[in-house]
Amino acid sequence: MSSDLSFISLVAGASPLVQLVMAALMLASVISWTMIFDRARVLKRARRAAEAFERRFWSGGDLGELYRELDRENGDATGMATIFHAGFREFARLKKNPDIEPMAVVEGARRTMHVAMNREMDGLENNLSFLATVGSTSPYVGLFGTVWGIMNSFHALGSVKQATLSLVAPGIAEALIATAMGLFAAIPAVVAYNRYSNDVERLNGRYEDFLDEFTTILQRQAHV
Repeated sequence: MSSDLSFISLVAGASPLVQLVMAALMLASVISWTMIFDRARVLKRARRAAEAFERRFWSGGDLGELYRELDRENGDATGMATIFHAGFREFARLKKNPDIEPMAVVEGARRTMHVAMNREMDGLENNLSFLATVGSTSPYVGLFGTVWGIMNSFHALGSVKQATLSLVAPGIAEALIATAMGLFAAIPAVVAYNRYSNDVERLNGRYEDFLDEFTTILQRQAHV
């Protein structure tokens, strides 16, 4: 009996539709774990990049030299460095025009930094929507497989004169595996989504604080 109720035998004995549901859930789980590890790597790198750039920015060095250093890094800058690079470049370009008011120069640089920040945030939020979708739908997909499997089990009992537990148990066990696989796919996705969403929000707050602080610095330099 134990061999008949092993995981592999139950999956192999399930109906084609239930097997399709299990395969879809397994694929969703594999993709989710891939994205979970990818987001962990991306967000960890973003935090380290933010900390490293803040140290460089507030070290008291010349901002023009910092801008040129980022230029020499050939586009390797990310996060705050990208926001700074975009804002300083636009500020320097607009300031060359004597017909533009100082506050217009600052506002132009600020808009450019907002565009750069939004692009950075889009990169950080990439794939989070998929994790949310897997976390919210997988239990229901698994439940659908379970309901379908149980329906088939009870339908098969219609041709049997006497129903026994040994006849019902394998079919119900096959069906319940779909629910278990749905939870297996959903729980890590939900936990990762909540964790990474919080990390993204914290980075967004750091980017916004830096943008405001840098804008204040540009306001002072615009009137020089």
